[in-house]
Amino acid sequence: MKRSSQPVFWLLFGAGGMLSATLGAMLVFITGIAIPMGLLPADTLSYDNMIAFHRHWAGKAFTFAVISLFLWHGAHRIFHSLHDIGVKARGASVVACYGLALLGTLAAGLTLLSIGV
Repeated sequence: MKRSSQPVFWLLFGAGGMLSATLGAMLVFITGIAIPMGLLPADTLSYDNMIAFHRHWAGKAFTFAVISLFLWHGAHRIFHSLHDIGVKARGASVVACYGLALLGTLAAGLTLLSIGV
């Protein structure tokens, strides 16, 4: 039987969907509603606070998980939406969708690693 790489992509899709369902609304609320309306201090997302957050390993891990899993979830959804609307270039759409998610994941990882301790 031929092995498939589909379970890996479905795993990343599911993890990204779960994360976006549980954390996505909270992130939108904090950045789009709570801070602009003054429900949280104005300096909550200041540069100094964010750099301190991302210097800690847990902050880096959280940010990496959010960025990478959101990217993989979106890539898988777009790939299957392209299939549903009749795009036949399977190889090109696989490379475009998952390749961009991979590049975004690598860029996020390298950027987070470059933030010193």
